[in-house]
Amino acid sequence: MGQTVRVASSAEQQNSDRSAQVADEAAGPPPASPTGPPEGPPEARSAGDGLWGSGMPRWLPRAMVLALVLVGVFQLADWAFHQLIDLFVMLLVSFFLSLALEPAVDRMAARGVRRGIGTFLVFVAVAIAVAGFLTALGTLLVDQVAKIAGDLPHLLDNLIDWINRTFHQDLSLDELQKKLLKDSGAIETYAQQAADNVWGVSSTLIGGLFQAFTVGLFTFYFTADGPRVRRTVCSMLPPAKQAEVLRAWEIALAKTGGYLYSRALLAVVSALAHWVMFALLDLPYAAALAVWVGVMSQFVPTIGTYLAGALPVLVALTTSQPVDALWVLAFVVVYQQIENYLLHPRITARTVDVHPAVAFGAVIAGAALLGAVGALIAIPAAATLQGFVGTYVRRYEVATDPRIDRGEQRRHRRELRREAARRLRRMVGGDSRRK
Repeated sequence: MGQTVRVASSAEQQNSDRSAQVADEAAGPPPASPTGPPEGPPEARSAGDGLWGSGMPRWLPRAMVLALVLVGVFQLADWAFHQLIDLFVMLLVSFFLSLALEPAVDRMAARGVRRGIGTFLVFVAVAIAVAGFLTALGTLLVDQVAKIAGDLPHLLDNLIDWINRTFHQDLSLDELQKKLLKDSGAIETYAQQAADNVWGVSSTLIGGLFQAFTVGLFTFYFTADGPRVRRTVCSMLPPAKQAEVLRAWEIALAKTGGYLYSRALLAVVSALAHWVMFALLDLPYAAALAVWVGVMSQFVPTIGTYLAGALPVLVALTTSQPVDALWVLAFVVVYQQIENYLLHPRITARTVDVHPAVAFGAVIAGAALLGAVGALIAIPAAATLQGFVGTYVRRYEVATDPRIDRGEQRRHRRELRREAARRLRRMVGGDSRRK
């Protein structure tokens, strides 16, 4: 009996559970919980998942510290770069100079001369050439300044006479001297400013000499230890990249050395030709002027030709026959054309050949980046870059197309007509002789 009652009670419990489930399904889903942060003490909220908690995410402090460290490192690197920019420029100039001098050192090393001794001999030869150029130029400059100072009273008298005739004035040299003595305060101020400028120029000269010594020292080390420098650079690269680096180094060496030697040869030829012309015209200091023209026209980019020809023309104007200045100007112009179209292509064909437009653009870019130093090394850098492009960039054969060579077909037809006309004249001439 007890067992029957227990079974009945469990059946009733199952029926009641089923009824409750049906009622819940009929009532629908329970209402959504209200959005917002969970209630409870702050400790309980901060110990949650951090989505609604008021606490800072754990990654944010580390991210802020990392950002501050990166900004500090960038500022430090920028400051160090601006402080060392002069050193980087000197290293770049030394590298290009070593590339220009290393072929001569390699030739002497191949004949058994030690690289250090060979580099020293090359430096001595370059120093003698530079000293000779500066001596010739300094002698010419001092002589001309002394001549102008000696002729200054006569020149002032001629200038005052020309002003009086032209502008109907009544000036005299005594009045100018009185005005100069009257304005002695202004002259003293100007002299003080000139003295300050002289001190500034002296400081700049000393700094320039120190930079030249630094460049020479780095150039000597780069040239004498060229194989060791290349071995050190290649030791930091995998074997697959070492051959490419050495190939690029060889291209830079050939282009830079070829540029220097071709320019030196053109400078020698130009100096000899102008020396002969100046000696025929009996110009004073003909050899110094010839060296000036040869060096300035070849080693100063873009404006070197104009600077080279200006000084001989001015010197010719101070002689007893100012008409010689026209002969000097005509010879400079004619020789420049001969050099551009005859000498320069033949000499630079085996060394370095840079298009004039490319050279001009490279000089502008180099001057904008590094000033005068950039202008001097711009053409060797452009020649090296051109060598890289010619070596590593693949080129394809271009099909004949009139859209490429416009006017080529007209020129070909014109040559055919000229050839037909010549043949016709020969035929007519032959027939007339037979008759």
